[in-house]
Amino acid sequence: MNHWIVAPIVLPAILAPFSIMVLRYHLDLQRIFSVAGVVALLGIALTITAQASGGDIQVYELGNWPAPFGIVMVLDRMSAMMVLLTALLALPIVLYAIASGWDDRGKHFHALFHFQLMGVCGAFLTGDAFNLFVFFEVLLIASYGLMTHGGGAVRLKAGVQYVAYNLLGSTLFLFALGTIYGVTGTLNMADIAIRVAEIPAEDTALLRVGAVLLLLVFCIKAAVLPLHFWLPASYANAPMPVAALFAIMTKVGAYSILRMFTLAFGPDVAATEGLAGEWLQPAALVTLAVGTIGILGSKHIARMVAFCAIASMGTLLIAISQFTPDATAAALYYVFHSTLATALLFLVADLVMARRGGAIAPTPPMPQSGLVSALFFVGAIAMAGMPPLSGFIGKLLVLDASRDASDATMVWAVILISSFVTIIGLARAGTLIFWKSHDTQAVPIEMPAENEAAPEPVAPEPQPGLAFTAVFGAVAGLILLTLFAGPALEYTSQTAEQLFAPENYISAVLGGAE
Repeated sequence: MNHWIVAPIVLPAILAPFSIMVLRYHLDLQRIFSVAGVVALLGIALTITAQASGGDIQVYELGNWPAPFGIVMVLDRMSAMMVLLTALLALPIVLYAIASGWDDRGKHFHALFHFQLMGVCGAFLTGDAFNLFVFFEVLLIASYGLMTHGGGAVRLKAGVQYVAYNLLGSTLFLFALGTIYGVTGTLNMADIAIRVAEIPAEDTALLRVGAVLLLLVFCIKAAVLPLHFWLPASYANAPMPVAALFAIMTKVGAYSILRMFTLAFGPDVAATEGLAGEWLQPAALVTLAVGTIGILGSKHIARMVAFCAIASMGTLLIAISQFTPDATAAALYYVFHSTLATALLFLVADLVMARRGGAIAPTPPMPQSGLVSALFFVGAIAMAGMPPLSGFIGKLLVLDASRDASDATMVWAVILISSFVTIIGLARAGTLIFWKSHDTQAVPIEMPAENEAAPEPVAPEPQPGLAFTAVFGAVAGLILLTLFAGPALEYTSQTAEQLFAPENYISAVLGGAE
């Protein structure tokens, strides 16, 4: 077996407890090992992506127990791509957390950070639905600790709200798994696909209930309207480097929808035909619209970026909901773009909040205003989908893939109008924060309302150079994604073709059991 497949899970699983038990009182050593671990994770991610690029699907059987009796990890193009995205995102974030001193404002930041990476990578690689639930819970526990890192009543309240809502999702997840297991007798994803195809059409009512519950759980994780209420306050009140890492967490929900509803409950499966797309696309359109309105109406920069995350998920899920190879290829390209763009804006928001507070209102000039405003400008262009960055290419691909949809006019109208409104909202925020500050007398910064993010105390950065280097790393990622859009789209197209040929996945996972 190829042990590289489990390395993205094992490495952070070792580093996290090692940081607590051995390096607990040595922050400098924690930082060194944390950065080294993320660099190693990036190397592993590049290795497995190269292995998956040939199109072969590889399976790792834990304990040498073959599927469907044992838990398996599965490496294909999509899982490798998502692990690579996680590693690429983690590196600038951990560097920024160190540079800004965020990792020193509470306990066990680096341990929680690596537990988070373990949960994310595990969710992407697992081939077992119950194991997916387990990794979701690892994500929940680690993300709660990261959310409340640094303390504060507002942050604690947002963290409790986040946990309560996600525990509801976890409960629904168990109900969904119990229902599916009761019908199919298995929770291995490939085995579920075989059993579902064998169920007579007249006996699928309970199976459809389980599939809908599963879709509901994934929509909670992906912050799809009306299940998005936890995200704005949670992300806006979290430490901004943590919120930047959380940019990948909503993508776990989107990934799970793609995985389960192309493999087990695919569009060509008679038992669940049309189940996901009919529900998902209208919700995605409304999610995009509401997220865009939130951008326009936000009074705090962190909350505005949180609504940017919601709007980007709306665009992503519009493409996913069509369940065609072309739309899925566009969605996978947009996953990379939206994750990097959202993380970039959260890091820029932290730079702003550390210098003048986060209120979107005129204030006195802040240090390094020109450099920070330039970074905000790049992030705003990327998020709004304006040329020349990858957001324009991503939205163009989504629009092109939607031309043959039955409601193509509605999809085009919502995406184009929301892009225009996003430009207005981000331009308004940039004008008030960076431009008007230069010719405005000092005014007191009002505390945000109860549901707004609390501004962090203004404090100098311990290592400002490294902080900017980390942010420029996210910018570089967007530029490279733009310059290499052709190869990237070729990879995502091949990935989409692999997803819509589930028989290859099933054969790879269950080949030894047949």
